[in-house]
Amino acid sequence: MWELIRANKRKSIILFIFMACVLVSLGFFVGEYYAPGGGLTGIVIAIALWLFLSILGYYGGESIILMSARATKVTKEMHPQLYNVVEEMKIAANLKAMPKIYIIDEVAPNAFATGRKPEESSIAVTAGLLSRLNRDELQGVIAHEMSHILNRDVLFVTFAGIMMGSIVLISDFFIRTFWFTGSSRRYRGGKSLKGGGGALPIMVIALVMTVLSPIVAQLLYYAISRKREYLADASAARLTRYPEGLASALEEISDNNIELSSANKITAPMFIINPMDIKGGVRLSDLSSTHPPISERITILRKMAGGADLAAYQSAFSKVKGKRSTVIPASGLRTSSNIPIREPLEKKKKRDRTKKHQQRDLGDLMRALNQYLFLVCICGLRIKVPPGFKKSQITCPKCSRKIDVPLGELTAATAAMAAGAGSVDQRTVNIGEREEIQVYKRKGDGWETVTCKCGMPLQLSPAFRGAHVTCRRCNRRTLIR
Repeated sequence: MWELIRANKRKSIILFIFMACVLVSLGFFVGEYYAPGGGLTGIVIAIALWLFLSILGYYGGESIILMSARATKVTKEMHPQLYNVVEEMKIAANLKAMPKIYIIDEVAPNAFATGRKPEESSIAVTAGLLSRLNRDELQGVIAHEMSHILNRDVLFVTFAGIMMGSIVLISDFFIRTFWFTGSSRRYRGGKSLKGGGGALPIMVIALVMTVLSPIVAQLLYYAISRKREYLADASAARLTRYPEGLASALEEISDNNIELSSANKITAPMFIINPMDIKGGVRLSDLSSTHPPISERITILRKMAGGADLAAYQSAFSKVKGKRSTVIPASGLRTSSNIPIREPLEKKKKRDRTKKHQQRDLGDLMRALNQYLFLVCICGLRIKVPPGFKKSQITCPKCSRKIDVPLGELTAATAAMAAGAGSVDQRTVNIGEREEIQVYKRKGDGWETVTCKCGMPLQLSPAFRGAHVTCRRCNRRTLIR
């Protein structure tokens, strides 16, 4: 696998050098345009800008990306299934450190990985993804993102994105200043133009470079991203030993037509499927995407009939793309071992969960993520109360009734009614130093909410199997029956 990573790095470094040449050339001609003989100064400024942004991205890029995505760090108690799947893939990938886990408060299903090195990495998934995928599919998505961490893709793509951003900034600056100062410069430099001093050719070349450089840089950026997506798919199939899981997940995610509002052009290549391909509720063509065509990726994964190893992926890739097409280097194929495809964790082919169930789970997860409370008025209206709400009463917008807000004494009956969950046994148990513990009886296998006596809502996911849950606010325990 290490030889495969090195081969992948070599190919990407070549593309990275091409991007550097575009940046340097752009800096040279822009510098020459503003001052004859100023090409070297332009190069220095372009490189200095890139170095500044690179240092900023290296030390603060992860937090900036997670902040821009509005991602919230979660614990094992909040979503044990997600935590367990990440832990499984971490062990399968032989990573030394557990990636930090984040959930993005977005309906659109997607996921990405970030971090400057495998020992300091993060995986973020949207709430919409968690509400739509089963365990096999979630495992495929997490394995794909874990593969990006394992293959050292995250930092490299981040630096390539920063270089592309530097090229776009310089081009945008030149075009804006050209329209404001260009005409006056031409008049002032009329003698030079008539005398053949080279001002006109430099101006034309600078204009062409500012127009073409962002396009060329973006194409190179796409090439870097696309190659790594294929390799991440192959590595994910190898880690999970179940290619159909990732294929089914990609199919489910591609059916989405909701835009991911927190994504942008720089972060788009980090996601498992390009979130910028959706505009106005319509998925655009794959031709200009940072990712390979989704249908092609799904087809390759589903043609891996011979096994889940890298050689099987290369064989399927060749069948889809053509006999001479290769994505796995020869070194990777030599070290590839025969990995049989395992049986699915979920035997049923059809989904038992309807869209209504998915929406309910999504709402419950977002509620837990943002620590909101729900109150139900007598008229039947559910009112969402933010965690920072300080008033003791709230007015129902439908019937104008005054409703008491249980800031510290929210009753168990109100909590059960608001969540539509099971009943809470009001008995208390004395354990140890007479610690008061609430007992909660689960009603079913779905998402349920139990409210601590301090008013803090505690979420129980379908995968929760613990004997108790601890409140994050007052550390009071609630026994689960």
